[in-house]
Amino acid sequence: MNQEKEQDLVEKLITGIPGFDILSEGGLPKSRVTLVVGTAGSGKTVFASQYLAQGIERGENGVFVTFEETPQRIRKNMRGFGWDIRKWEEEGKWAFVDASRQPGEKPLVSGEYDFDSLVARIKYAINQVGAARVSMDCLGAMFTYLPDKAQVRNDLFMIGSVLEQIESTVVVTSERNQEYGDISTYGVEEFVADNVIILRNVIFQQKRRRTIEILKYRGSSHKQGEFPFSIVADRGIVIIPLSRTETTEESTTDIRITSGVPELDGMCDGGFFKNSIILVSGATGTGKTLVSTQFIAAGVNNNERCLLFAFEENRELILRNALGWSVDFRQMERDGQLKFVCRNPEAHPLEYHLIKMQEMIEEFQPHRVAIDSLSALEWASNTEGFRQFLVGLNSMIRERKMTALYTSTTPMSLVSSTSTSENHISITTDVIILLRYVEIYGEIRRGIAVIKMRGSQHDKQIREFTIDNRGMHIGKPFRNITGILIGNPISGFYKPK
Repeated sequence: MNQEKEQDLVEKLITGIPGFDILSEGGLPKSRVTLVVGTAGSGKTVFASQYLAQGIERGENGVFVTFEETPQRIRKNMRGFGWDIRKWEEEGKWAFVDASRQPGEKPLVSGEYDFDSLVARIKYAINQVGAARVSMDCLGAMFTYLPDKAQVRNDLFMIGSVLEQIESTVVVTSERNQEYGDISTYGVEEFVADNVIILRNVIFQQKRRRTIEILKYRGSSHKQGEFPFSIVADRGIVIIPLSRTETTEESTTDIRITSGVPELDGMCDGGFFKNSIILVSGATGTGKTLVSTQFIAAGVNNNERCLLFAFEENRELILRNALGWSVDFRQMERDGQLKFVCRNPEAHPLEYHLIKMQEMIEEFQPHRVAIDSLSALEWASNTEGFRQFLVGLNSMIRERKMTALYTSTTPMSLVSSTSTSENHISITTDVIILLRYVEIYGEIRRGIAVIKMRGSQHDKQIREFTIDNRGMHIGKPFRNITGILIGNPISGFYKPK
């Protein structure tokens, strides 16, 4: 009985496309047809090419059937991703079947397409290279000049019979006219395939955002919903499988590490827990960058590798500011203990930033990571994109058991704010530190409070702190003053009328 059940399971082919095999719970169903649909520029041809390229790297040769672009254009366009298709052709690993319309060739009309000839050419190419994978791009190009939908349906079923004769695992791409709504242009393409994948390139809140969704996976399980992805110059499509963030392994270590500020360690009952995520929130100029600087310096002093992502300031300004607090980042870099990356948050989508951050973390293997600031990334994105970025970021930090410190710029208190960065991060972080300006009798002072520390006691008082060329110095609690957290401090000795 168990043997029968095992035989009924759909065997999957690992695609090798980063993130897709997690999203699809194993890859593409073997010896079946998968339809990949999307609007112009959504990444269909990249997906089809990458599917073959990753196969070749795994020892599985491929055939690319093109109905639209010429092989020459595909070779040239895909070279930027590091895929040397011409070399693979010479090595007998990749073969083209060129079914594209040639310049000056009259458009096909109903009944003129020779499907038997196409089948013969595809089978010949498969046999020539021993192909386990086939990509067909783009199906809609065949039907542009057909007179009616009935003829399209008829020809599609003919293609379906063609695909049934191909024992390889096939990816077929097709156009759609809109990001949401009808699955395909003619409304019938999806019925030819066992599986349907939708690529989207949606503009929302003036920002473009790419997502992928597995709509249909006949007889096979997969993750539900839309998942962000980016097209990276040297890698192709990289998907961020957010469902992987449902980690069952919690950070249970009771090892304490220093924040770099002895008084703050005291407020946290001996320091931060190792592998925790810390949020430092406050208005501009309250000292968030200083806290992250001292956090990094403390790690380096403890012989830990540290990685700093800066999204607000350039390299020279970061070096100058750190040196002004007696922290020599330049020397730490020379010693190989520190790496910091400065990026413009507006230059790329959040998915791209997250992928590059992951690459840097995998390469450098840091113990501590600081991000200054998340607010800069939030302002460069839309609400949903930023929320998913945070989920993916936290997953990456937890999975690699690093200690991370994020900064967030806020115009008001964490208690009353409704910003995405505060409300969402406050749920997923282990420690929240609030920095505030405090006006007392016409004088501006600074206050610090630890308002959350998961799994530990902590100082509940709001303490005054100062900043000099040695960094942050935390002093005594504010006395006889209320309303600091809500931004309206009132002296206990003052009784309003």
